[in-house]
Amino acid sequence: MMTPNKHAAVAGSTVRAGVLLLLATLVSGCIWVEDTADLRSYVQQTQAKPPGKIKPLPEFKSYEAFIYQGASLRDPFQPLIELVVEEDQGPVSDLKPDTDRPKVYLESFPIDGLSMVGTITSLDGGNLWALLKDPKGEIHRVSNGDFIGLDYGQVREVSELGLELVEIIENGRGGWMKRPRVIALPEEE
Repeated sequence: MMTPNKHAAVAGSTVRAGVLLLLATLVSGCIWVEDTADLRSYVQQTQAKPPGKIKPLPEFKSYEAFIYQGASLRDPFQPLIELVVEEDQGPVSDLKPDTDRPKVYLESFPIDGLSMVGTITSLDGGNLWALLKDPKGEIHRVSNGDFIGLDYGQVREVSELGLELVEIIENGRGGWMKRPRVIALPEEE
């Protein structure tokens, strides 16, 4: 019959044998290479190369402290004067475009789409007309009093250098206001 001490000794030796068998199995997975000549030649070639240059660290500018001295000045985000918002003022004047008038062809284009390409004078020398080119490439004759543009523009004066007109546009408060515009004849190069 086995005593408990002998039983523990047999179990301990069995555990040791299992651990040794496991270590032997793991170590057998490692392969020892006898010929390492290629590795040695690679190391020698690498060591024979000139060493690389390491760039020096960049110089950092030292921090300069700044003392803000504008704290006692006026806040730039506050208005200089108190703004008074008036309630619905309504239209400023009785000015309004004539919407009953039938529109002419040149009122279907924005002013920026029209360009002045020249002027012509009547045979008697009395009338001066501006020649405007529309976005479609067509040329039109315009004189004082003619309407052009989308914003009810009316030609006030035609000259050799361009034409002046006045448009009637909304003022943003439910009314209308006049805005002068100029279409200049481009300078020749």
